[in-house]
Amino acid sequence: MMSRQAFLCSLGSLYLSLLFVFLLMDVYARPANNSALKEKPADNKDENEILPPDHLNGVKMEMDGHLNKEFHQEVFLGKEMEEFEEDSEPRKNRKKLMVIFSKVDINNDKKIGAKEMQRWIMEKTDEHFQEAVEENKMHFRAVDPDGDGHVSWDEYKIKFLASKGFNEKEIAEKIRNNEELKIDEETQEVLDNLKDRWYQADNPPPDLLLNEEEFLSFLHPEHSRGMLKFMVKEIIRDLDQDGDKKLTLSEFISLPVGTVENQQAQDIDDDWVKDRRKEFEEVIDANHDGIVTMEELEEYMGPMNEYNALNEAKQMIAVADEIQNHHSEPEEILKYSEYFTDSKLVDCVRNGHEEF
Repeated sequence: MMSRQAFLCSLGSLYLSLLFVFLLMDVYARPANNSALKEKPADNKDENEILPPDHLNGVKMEMDGHLNKEFHQEVFLGKEMEEFEEDSEPRKNRKKLMVIFSKVDINNDKKIGAKEMQRWIMEKTDEHFQEAVEENKMHFRAVDPDGDGHVSWDEYKIKFLASKGFNEKEIAEKIRNNEELKIDEETQEVLDNLKDRWYQADNPPPDLLLNEEEFLSFLHPEHSRGMLKFMVKEIIRDLDQDGDKKLTLSEFISLPVGTVENQQAQDIDDDWVKDRRKEFEEVIDANHDGIVTMEELEEYMGPMNEYNALNEAKQMIAVADEIQNHHSEPEEILKYSEYFTDSKLVDCVRNGHEEF
């Protein structure tokens, strides 16, 4: 799975303000402070093994309510996404892209229609899910030290605090003896939020013990209908300013207070606002009444929704459909490669035909 660092780096200067948003809101990345139980910080790998990610692969909106700017690349490239790099050889990237084109073009007519693209999007989204399942097995073993097939909230809490730099043995002993933990307010707030998610992932009858399947729901709520509802509630809660449990356009496109510090930063942010406005008006607000309800947001967030996949397919084709035939042809895919791969292929049009 692609790292959050790679995700942030790929946005570029055009989306600088969005980077500020992630840095502001990503409380998981900040270490705990002022505790006698602290030791050297854990590395990111250990931390990522047990924390629900903010960046959800193959989903159009992130845990914090921001649009996934890599979504198109994720559902078009799948596991091949990391192979398309800015410094890689353009000719090789063109060939890789045309290999993918041929896989999407199942009837071999040298053009991609909406149904073909829809099938491919569903396949790549399922690929993300299967990858999450495999990684979950490894992550589950990391937080199930006694190997009994269940993880208690205390077991997870110990591993979480250890990943934030606390002494694992001392934390475990204090929890076992019901002693008070000296945890700073910021870390405690993160723990409280995680415990809410833990409760939501705990299928009936609730016992605060998660098995491997429930732990998958905890780490990847986008693949659980119940957890998807909870994630939608969290997003609405974060963006809803008047408390009516619905989102207006102004709420959806607004930035957290203090994110934009000057007019120059605001100007840079204009393209980001345009993207959110378009997504709100044309996709999420299904009945076009200017209000997004929890039901509409949940429908939009569902990664395996065939109707949404078809709409996405049509949008992806429209971006590169220069001859207006409602299909994507090789030259068009190559010319607009940055949209599909986030990697600009030099002289792509001139070299388009030679790839066949």
